[in-house]
Amino acid sequence: MSNILVLKSSIMGDNSQTNMLIDTFLVSRQDNGFVDTITEHDLTTMDLPVLNSEIFTALRAGNNLNEHLRSVVALSDSLIVELKESDMVVIGAPMYNLNVPTQLKNWFDLIARADITFKYTESYPIGLIEGVSAVIISSSGGIHVNQKTDAVTPYLQAVLGLIGITDVEFVYAEGMDMRPYGRAKGLADARIRIASLVG
Repeated sequence: MSNILVLKSSIMGDNSQTNMLIDTFLVSRQDNGFVDTITEHDLTTMDLPVLNSEIFTALRAGNNLNEHLRSVVALSDSLIVELKESDMVVIGAPMYNLNVPTQLKNWFDLIARADITFKYTESYPIGLIEGVSAVIISSSGGIHVNQKTDAVTPYLQAVLGLIGITDVEFVYAEGMDMRPYGRAKGLADARIRIASLVG
């Protein structure tokens, strides 16, 4: 049995191709005999706070905080516990204007905390999250993978690596806005990739 943390960050709701592919991945695991306990968050409905100087300082020090900052630290703590208790995190990361959604960035800003999910050394930070793998499901209107315009892949690899998650697989649905066949091909390629990960 695996504990899976699912993070959906698409602003498109029920019309989201990324969310649909996440559901396809989870159902495919079930169909292949996996027994998963799933914790799912739609980050677009959580109203996660945007990092500012007060929140940044509170997440590092945590002393003499007002009620608002105490609630932000408590939220951060709970999100980190969820992540640490997971075996896998499945992240929906559609590309908006060449980068990840703001809501997903806000989540990472709350869970990437020095001395809690990573620590500094004399050379390079060391991640403190152990035993968690990641599957990233990303969609884009154009073709960006392995191009200079892809900021999604390197950012997610770097920030996950920062906290110790280095077993990362990507599922791409690219060219979704390219006519006439981009959407069909993008979804077909993504489903093939999902099948290869699950089978």
